[in-house]
Amino acid sequence: MINDIKQSAEQKMHKSLEVLKADLGKVRTGRAHTGILDHVQVDYYGSMLPINQVANITLADARTITVQPWEKSMIAKVEKAIRDADLGLNPATNGDLIRVPMPMLTEERRKDLIKLVRGESEAAKVSIRNVRRDANDALKKLLKDKEIGEDEERRAQDDIQKITDKHIAEVDKLLQAKETDLMAV
Repeated sequence: MINDIKQSAEQKMHKSLEVLKADLGKVRTGRAHTGILDHVQVDYYGSMLPINQVANITLADARTITVQPWEKSMIAKVEKAIRDADLGLNPATNGDLIRVPMPMLTEERRKDLIKLVRGESEAAKVSIRNVRRDANDALKKLLKDKEIGEDEERRAQDDIQKITDKHIAEVDKLLQAKETDLMAV
Protein backbone atom coordinates (compact mmCIF):
# COMPACT_ATOMS: atom_id res chain seq x y z
CA MET A 1 0.00 0.00 0.00
CA ILE A 2 2.70 2.48 1.01
CA ASN A 3 4.89 1.32 -1.87
CA ASP A 4 2.01 1.92 -4.30
CA ILE A 5 1.66 5.50 -3.05
CA LYS A 6 5.41 6.12 -3.31
CA GLN A 7 5.60 4.55 -6.77
CA SER A 8 2.61 6.53 -8.02
CA ALA A 9 4.07 9.77 -6.64
CA GLU A 10 7.43 9.10 -8.28
CA GLN A 11 5.79 8.36 -11.64
CA LYS A 12 3.74 11.56 -11.51
CA MET A 13 6.80 13.63 -10.56
CA HIS A 14 8.71 12.04 -13.43
CA LYS A 15 5.89 13.02 -15.81
CA SER A 16 6.15 16.62 -14.57
CA LEU A 17 9.86 16.52 -15.44
CA GLU A 18 9.11 15.14 -18.91
CA VAL A 19 6.59 17.93 -19.54
CA LEU A 20 9.18 20.50 -18.42
CA LYS A 21 11.80 19.01 -20.75
CA ALA A 22 9.35 19.20 -23.65
CA ASP A 23 8.41 22.80 -22.81
CA LEU A 24 12.04 23.87 -22.47
CA GLY A 25 12.81 22.25 -25.80
CA LYS A 26 10.28 24.54 -27.45
CA VAL A 27 12.00 27.68 -26.16
CA ARG A 28 14.28 28.57 -29.01
CA THR A 29 17.87 29.60 -28.71
CA GLY A 30 18.30 31.01 -32.21
CA ARG A 31 18.54 27.64 -33.92
CA ALA A 32 15.49 26.53 -35.85
CA HIS A 33 13.58 23.40 -34.91
CA THR A 34 10.09 22.32 -35.87
CA GLY A 35 8.92 21.96 -32.24
CA ILE A 36 8.72 25.76 -32.00
CA LEU A 37 5.50 25.67 -34.02
CA ASP A 38 3.84 22.84 -32.04
CA HIS A 39 1.48 25.17 -30.14
CA VAL A 40 0.41 27.15 -33.21
CA GLN A 41 -3.30 26.67 -33.95
CA VAL A 42 -4.72 27.24 -37.44
CA ASP A 43 -8.35 28.03 -38.27
CA TYR A 44 -9.26 25.13 -40.57
CA TYR A 45 -12.80 25.64 -41.87
CA GLY A 46 -14.12 26.82 -38.51
CA SER A 47 -12.19 24.51 -36.18
CA MET A 48 -8.81 25.18 -34.61
CA LEU A 49 -6.21 22.54 -35.48
CA PRO A 50 -2.49 22.23 -34.65
CA ILE A 51 -0.37 23.47 -37.54
CA ASN A 52 1.14 20.01 -38.10
CA GLN A 53 -2.35 18.71 -39.06
CA VAL A 54 -2.75 21.17 -41.94
CA ALA A 55 0.83 21.54 -43.19
CA ASN A 56 4.15 19.79 -43.59
CA ILE A 57 6.84 21.38 -41.38
CA THR A 58 10.52 20.88 -42.20
CA LEU A 59 13.89 22.56 -41.66
CA ALA A 60 15.40 24.27 -44.69
CA ASP A 61 18.64 25.00 -42.81
CA ALA A 62 19.83 25.73 -39.27
CA ARG A 63 18.02 29.08 -39.17
CA THR A 64 14.93 28.54 -41.36
CA ILE A 65 11.76 26.48 -40.96
CA THR A 66 9.64 25.78 -44.03
CA VAL A 67 5.90 25.21 -43.77
CA GLN A 68 4.03 23.75 -46.72
CA PRO A 69 0.24 23.70 -46.27
CA TRP A 70 -1.49 20.72 -47.85
CA GLU A 71 -4.17 22.96 -49.37
CA LYS A 72 -3.30 26.09 -51.35
CA SER A 73 -6.25 27.93 -49.78
CA MET A 74 -4.67 27.53 -46.32
CA ILE A 75 -1.41 29.40 -47.08
CA ALA A 76 -2.66 32.80 -45.85
CA LYS A 77 -4.33 31.30 -42.75
CA VAL A 78 -1.21 29.33 -41.77
CA GLU A 79 1.01 32.39 -42.25
CA LYS A 80 -1.38 34.52 -40.15
CA ALA A 81 -1.48 31.83 -37.41
CA ILE A 82 2.33 31.76 -37.20
CA ARG A 83 2.51 35.57 -37.08
CA ASP A 84 -0.25 35.77 -34.41
CA ALA A 85 1.26 33.01 -32.22
CA ASP A 86 3.38 35.56 -30.30
CA LEU A 87 6.61 33.66 -31.01
CA GLY A 88 8.43 36.67 -32.43
CA LEU A 89 8.52 35.05 -35.87
CA ASN A 90 7.89 36.77 -39.20
CA PRO A 91 6.91 34.22 -41.88
CA ALA A 92 7.22 35.02 -45.60
CA THR A 93 5.27 33.28 -48.36
CA ASN A 94 7.16 32.10 -51.40
CA GLY A 95 4.67 30.53 -53.83
CA ASP A 96 3.09 27.59 -51.99
CA LEU A 97 5.85 27.49 -49.37
CA ILE A 98 6.04 29.56 -46.18
CA ARG A 99 9.56 30.36 -44.96
CA VAL A 100 9.98 31.15 -41.25
CA PRO A 101 13.46 32.60 -40.59
CA MET A 102 14.73 32.56 -37.01
CA PRO A 103 15.74 36.08 -35.99
CA MET A 104 18.92 36.61 -34.01
CA LEU A 105 18.23 36.85 -30.29
CA THR A 106 18.73 40.28 -28.76
CA GLU A 107 19.83 40.69 -25.14
CA GLU A 108 16.31 41.86 -24.22
CA ARG A 109 14.68 38.85 -25.93
CA ARG A 110 17.11 36.49 -24.16
CA LYS A 111 16.09 37.96 -20.80
CA ASP A 112 12.40 37.55 -21.71
CA LEU A 113 13.04 33.93 -22.64
CA ILE A 114 14.85 33.35 -19.34
CA LYS A 115 11.82 34.74 -17.48
CA LEU A 116 9.62 32.38 -19.48
CA VAL A 117 11.90 29.41 -18.72
CA ARG A 118 11.94 30.26 -15.00
CA GLY A 119 8.14 30.39 -15.02
CA GLU A 120 7.99 26.96 -16.68
CA SER A 121 10.39 25.49 -14.12
CA GLU A 122 8.44 27.03 -11.23
CA ALA A 123 5.24 25.49 -12.62
CA ALA A 124 7.02 22.10 -12.72
CA LYS A 125 8.13 22.52 -9.09
CA VAL A 126 4.56 23.39 -8.04
CA SER A 127 3.31 20.31 -9.87
CA ILE A 128 5.88 18.13 -8.07
CA ARG A 129 4.95 19.63 -4.69
CA ASN A 130 1.27 18.99 -5.41
CA VAL A 131 2.08 15.33 -6.05
CA ARG A 132 3.94 15.25 -2.71
CA ARG A 133 0.93 16.79 -0.95
CA ASP A 134 -1.44 14.24 -2.50
CA ALA A 135 0.83 11.35 -1.50
CA ASN A 136 1.11 12.66 2.07
CA ASP A 137 -2.69 13.04 2.23
CA ALA A 138 -3.06 9.43 1.11
CA LEU A 139 -0.63 8.35 3.85
CA LYS A 140 -2.56 10.36 6.47
CA LYS A 141 -5.77 8.68 5.34
CA LEU A 142 -4.16 5.25 5.78
CA LEU A 143 -3.03 6.28 9.27
CA LYS A 144 -6.49 7.59 10.13
CA ASP A 145 -8.10 4.34 8.93
CA LYS A 146 -5.58 2.50 11.15
CA GLU A 147 -4.13 0.57 8.18
CA ILE A 148 -0.56 1.72 8.99
CA GLY A 149 1.21 2.89 12.13
CA GLU A 150 2.62 6.36 12.86
CA ASP A 151 6.22 5.20 12.39
CA GLU A 152 5.43 3.72 8.97
CA GLU A 153 3.64 6.92 7.97
CA ARG A 154 6.54 9.11 9.09
CA ARG A 155 9.09 6.92 7.26
CA ALA A 156 6.98 6.96 4.10
CA GLN A 157 6.63 10.76 4.29
CA ASP A 158 10.42 11.05 4.62
CA ASP A 159 10.84 8.81 1.55
CA ILE A 160 8.37 10.90 -0.43
CA GLN A 161 10.22 14.07 0.62
CA LYS A 162 13.50 12.53 -0.64
CA ILE A 163 11.84 11.71 -3.98
CA THR A 164 10.47 15.27 -4.14
CA ASP A 165 13.89 16.79 -3.38
CA LYS A 166 15.50 14.64 -6.08
CA HIS A 167 12.98 15.77 -8.71
CA ILE A 168 13.18 19.45 -7.72
CA ALA A 169 16.99 19.27 -7.97
CA GLU A 170 16.52 17.84 -11.49
CA VAL A 171 14.23 20.78 -12.37
CA ASP A 172 16.91 23.20 -11.11
CA LYS A 173 19.55 21.41 -13.19
CA LEU A 174 17.39 21.63 -16.34
CA LEU A 175 16.72 25.32 -15.67
CA GLN A 176 20.42 26.08 -15.19
CA ALA A 177 21.33 24.30 -18.43
CA LYS A 178 18.64 26.14 -20.41
CA GLU A 179 19.64 29.54 -18.95
CA THR A 180 23.27 28.89 -19.90
CA ASP A 181 22.15 27.86 -23.38
CA LEU A 182 20.04 31.02 -23.78
CA MET A 183 22.78 33.39 -22.64
CA ALA A 184 25.42 31.84 -24.93
CA VAL A 185 25.92 34.18 -27.87
